[in-house]
Amino acid sequence: MRLYLLALNPTDSVTEGFLPAAAGLGLDVTVLTDQPDAHRRTYPGTEVLECDVRDVHAVITRISTHHTPHAVFTNSDHLQTQAALAADYFGLPAKDWRVTLRAKDKAQLRRHLAAAGADTVWATELPAGIDPVELLDLPVPYPCVVKPREGVASEDVVLVHGPDELTQRAKEIQARRPQVALVVEEYLAGELYTLETLGDGQVRHVLGGFHTRLSPPPTFIEQRHDYVPAHPEPITAQVLAQLDALGVHFGACHTEFVVQDGRARIIEVNYRAIGDQCDLLLAELLGIPLFEHILHIHLGKPLPAELGARTNGAGRLQYALADRAGTLTAAPAATDLTDDDVRLTYRPLRPVGTRHPLHRTNRDYLGVLRAIGPDRHTLDRVATGFLTAQTWEVTP
Repeated sequence: MRLYLLALNPTDSVTEGFLPAAAGLGLDVTVLTDQPDAHRRTYPGTEVLECDVRDVHAVITRISTHHTPHAVFTNSDHLQTQAALAADYFGLPAKDWRVTLRAKDKAQLRRHLAAAGADTVWATELPAGIDPVELLDLPVPYPCVVKPREGVASEDVVLVHGPDELTQRAKEIQARRPQVALVVEEYLAGELYTLETLGDGQVRHVLGGFHTRLSPPPTFIEQRHDYVPAHPEPITAQVLAQLDALGVHFGACHTEFVVQDGRARIIEVNYRAIGDQCDLLLAELLGIPLFEHILHIHLGKPLPAELGARTNGAGRLQYALADRAGTLTAAPAATDLTDDDVRLTYRPLRPVGTRHPLHRTNRDYLGVLRAIGPDRHTLDRVATGFLTAQTWEVTP
């Protein structure tokens, strides 16, 4: 059986999660990507074909002129609609392309939730090329958030407090990314949480979620994730009701939300598995073949009624961040160790000697620590001790 996996740049989710899972399931894998050299360097034993994966016609043509597909899959934010359309073209199990589009398009997500009566957040869309001064005629609630309509990784997401700052920030983003439409929306204040779900169209499992620590405003860089086995039942029910309103039922979904006066307010819906190594932590912590389950769904196989996930233990994932532009001149090497029943896995994300600008997004990550322990207190003590003992130096 052949799996076609659509990808842009290589990710840990694919390299350490989905490709090993596919091998374990005995699948033949063909990676379609617009960056073939990077993927061939990352996993030289896997078939990699060059393809304009943002163009669904190109994807369908590439598959049609190769081997018969049994699944078309992606974990990329940018390629969910293309993968859904291509899979549907070949009569394979797939997400509804309308749902992938409304999840990816943050303006459409707001419109759909409001029309369904699920939640209403003040939001407006600024098309590419339109002068941001036109926003000044609208009743924008301040503070507000301006961000790319289809952005990822908190890139160019910024909190603003008044009209002058709004137009200035919008113009700055347009100067960097002139083809990108923007969304301006009401700021939903509160602690950030996630809900991780997995469904096959009939059965849906809630895998818990994370409490996410963010950088101080005006940016929204994710710095740390603490696993939450179960959110309060009414909150989980509200998030699931909003996912139902969007039509999210198939495959993995990573939903970010805050709680205001007992109400779950969705920040965004990422219709794929959580990334940045949180999925690796989740699979290990729960003790389930998470990546295999996701691939099984796209092969048309139902989920089990019970996943058999572990219900004890604590998990934490934390990033080391660059605080300036420059060359990384010192950093710890990859490490695996166990301390007081806490399993620590540290992986560098930027090679020593490389020079980078300061992005104010997750592109500033220097390394990531995954930690799993018997309880929260022990886990935090060991993980904090490990990180405190490390040194990262960025030389301007």
